[in-house]
Amino acid sequence: MQFRTRTLVWSAAGLLAVGTATGLSAQGLIQAAHPPTAVAVSDTSQIAPPQPVPLMTAPNYRAIVSRNQAAVVGITTAGPITTAGPQEFSFGGPNGDDNPLAPFFRGRMPRPHGVQHAQGSGFLISADGLVLTNAHVVDGAKEVTVKLSDHREYKAKVLGADKSSDIAVLKIDARDLPAVTLGDSDKLGVGDYVLAIGEPFGLEETATAGIVSAKGRSLPGDGYVPFIQTDAAVNPGNSGGPLFDASGSVVGINAQIYSNSGGFQGVSFAIPINLAVQVKDQIVKTGKVAHSRLGVEVQTLNQSLADSFKLKSPNGALVAKVVPDSAAAQAGIKVGDVILKFNGAPIIDAGQLSQRVGVATPGEKATIEIWRDGKSLDLTAVVGNAATLAANDDASGDSSQAKLGLALRPLNPEERQQAGVPGGLVVEDVQGRAAEAGIQPGDVVLSVDGTPVQSVAQLRKMVKDHDKQIALLIQRGDARVFVPVTLG
Repeated sequence: MQFRTRTLVWSAAGLLAVGTATGLSAQGLIQAAHPPTAVAVSDTSQIAPPQPVPLMTAPNYRAIVSRNQAAVVGITTAGPITTAGPQEFSFGGPNGDDNPLAPFFRGRMPRPHGVQHAQGSGFLISADGLVLTNAHVVDGAKEVTVKLSDHREYKAKVLGADKSSDIAVLKIDARDLPAVTLGDSDKLGVGDYVLAIGEPFGLEETATAGIVSAKGRSLPGDGYVPFIQTDAAVNPGNSGGPLFDASGSVVGINAQIYSNSGGFQGVSFAIPINLAVQVKDQIVKTGKVAHSRLGVEVQTLNQSLADSFKLKSPNGALVAKVVPDSAAAQAGIKVGDVILKFNGAPIIDAGQLSQRVGVATPGEKATIEIWRDGKSLDLTAVVGNAATLAANDDASGDSSQAKLGLALRPLNPEERQQAGVPGGLVVEDVQGRAAEAGIQPGDVVLSVDGTPVQSVAQLRKMVKDHDKQIALLIQRGDARVFVPVTLG
């Protein structure tokens, strides 16, 4: 399976996003190179000696691989091609590019109907054949095959897949299988050693090592997952493979990379195993996953907003909208409130609130500390079920997005600049007719039947006037293509 990549020109929904990793400025590097300011001799007796940093012993990677490689599996899927991803075409023939007219005939066209095959990775978590992998590895698959390290192959049943967390649970009919040991991703620290095992480009049992570069990364378009960022080399085919800590326990599931080329460029992301286990437990028990929703639209504060709301620091999630009859509305949350804590956990930015709410159990009572009128207040909310609220939202509005199967939002100014477009709508989620037409999360909708779109409301109105089919102009990376979508 193609590894989920995020290029440097992708957006907040994935295709036109900018990188989120914080880098050192040139000025910072120069300052670091300068010697410390000289101290008068008379003051040296008052200077505390620097505390030595405890040295970390490198883990025994050979032992970790030896103990766990048999539990890492390859996953092959087969599914139908509809009109999904557009493919490149040229003038034709082995020497087609030599033709002087070739540049004028090179473009993109829908793929034909047929069967497509894809590869990914996974790992056994029980001796009776329970496998964890990414949801995007098995998405749309009609047939899933799990291949063990001893080359035995089994047809797998997908017990459930959750796109919100990108976790899928598979089951193969086998016994006495090797299984990994699950660790505690909450105990990981930045700088800790990690090891990834998977099948990049179909190369079996490939091991790569690195360190934890950051924790709790909130990636554009990925809701509530607090990703582990590492510099362990992962590539297409590593999707769904395990990330081990120095003790040889699984602490994450490799899921995404930032890349210009589609291959590894030093930044990769893994789903914390603690979150994956929560999702797995729900899937095994019920076959599906219930996510919570508070019912607010929030934004991250900057210093100017913090000053306006008389906050000491720009931490928290500023409430821009409260959904009627939602958990937030019933708890008394208002537009202009700043959410400082959720269930006692500090909220640094809007993404962190989404993460905290997403892992809560629907129906759970949550304590929420807010900032209002220059003082903090404590509220209690009974968080709702995201699926129920989404259904209510669809029922209360018109059916235009339901017809399309798209969840959209406008590009922000930075994303418009990165994409080089005056406006458009980012696809955050896709299903139904739009998914069948090949539209993907991260695509940017630029126009409907040739008319530019700037807002979701405008698109709804335009779709409402069509009964059968519309043509959406989609930008994906640097390419643009009109995609016909049958409404229904």
